[in-house]
Amino acid sequence: LCLPPGASKGDIREKVWDYLEASGLAEFPRPVHHRIPNFKGSHQACCSIKELDAFNRASEIKVDPDKPLEGVRLAALQARKTLLVPTPRLRTGLFNKIVPPPGASKEILRICATSQGIKEYSVPVGLDGKARVDLVVVGSVAVSEKGWRIGKGEGYADMEYAMMVSMGAVQADTPVITIVHDCQVVDIAEELLGDHDLTVDYILTPTRTIKTNCKRPKPQGIIWNKVSYEMLGKIPILKTLRYREKQAGKDVTLQDEHSDLANADTPAALNKKAMAENTRPQAAVGSAQIGQHDVESDSLSPRLEGSGMITTVYVGNIPPSVRVSELKCALREFHATPLRLNWQGAQHRAFLDYKDKATAERAVSSLKGLSLGGNTLRVELAKNQRNKGQVEINSQK
Repeated sequence: LCLPPGASKGDIREKVWDYLEASGLAEFPRPVHHRIPNFKGSHQACCSIKELDAFNRASEIKVDPDKPLEGVRLAALQARKTLLVPTPRLRTGLFNKIVPPPGASKEILRICATSQGIKEYSVPVGLDGKARVDLVVVGSVAVSEKGWRIGKGEGYADMEYAMMVSMGAVQADTPVITIVHDCQVVDIAEELLGDHDLTVDYILTPTRTIKTNCKRPKPQGIIWNKVSYEMLGKIPILKTLRYREKQAGKDVTLQDEHSDLANADTPAALNKKAMAENTRPQAAVGSAQIGQHDVESDSLSPRLEGSGMITTVYVGNIPPSVRVSELKCALREFHATPLRLNWQGAQHRAFLDYKDKATAERAVSSLKGLSLGGNTLRVELAKNQRNKGQVEINSQK
């Protein structure tokens, strides 16, 4: 596959996708454009992983959920290895662990390796699940023999790897493998690579195994100034990692914050921007019995403001070790400071009052996926909403 000199990453992707479709090499799901493409011979390429020492030595393997990597997921399950698959678009965490039923037949293992099986036979692994990944398998749109890799352009594989570094799940020498068709192995100019781009150590195709001997260092962790508020809104687990790294004294300034600081925006404008994309309504579930005598009422804002319905957010699954000060600190960090906080530590929960439903929904969205003291908090609109007068009365107790 010949590429014009000076081709951009986008040009290379389009060329590869077009070629796979035009040459009849593309497989379901079609068209392969804007995906990690599946191709004829993908299963054969996947099977050759069994001959690699890196695979045979590994006990815990992270494999992307893309269709052309199905054969690797199956090989890992058949070899009784721990199989971790990133959650789709990282919406609910980082990994799901595939857990086949006891005594699973070959047929069940085959289902477990598919996207359907990932849904049916997996359990989420929390940030504190102490994952120790020995081998990483990623999909690619194009890759060079030197190990430079181009994904589909959304940055998820790079971000997953950076997050694994951040949580200590991979080491600098953890091997990275990609599975592609021979036509996807192309020359890629090194200047197209950024610090956040993941490189690969092995390339498996239907006809060969390429050891890249890539010397370029892999990402050392999350490069926060490449992360936007929008990405933080889409990937809840990023918020927890950012909060942790900030507590550890690292610079976690986001991409948008650089430009905002240059524009001398006020903190209020930054707060608005941080929450602007987080406006989808959440299901009104959870139970809110407010007004009990064990409630510690705490107004974090000098007065209740706005008119109409105060909206309450329920925060559950709070570990006994977490103190109210830690929750307050997290609320400030995520621009979700309520008008009033009702702390019910003995019941492992708290209730947050916001001036209206839209503000409460933004807070729910901002806090989704937040982990404190080793637990991922349960955050949702409280079921029993009260009017403003009741809040005033209850808060006097």
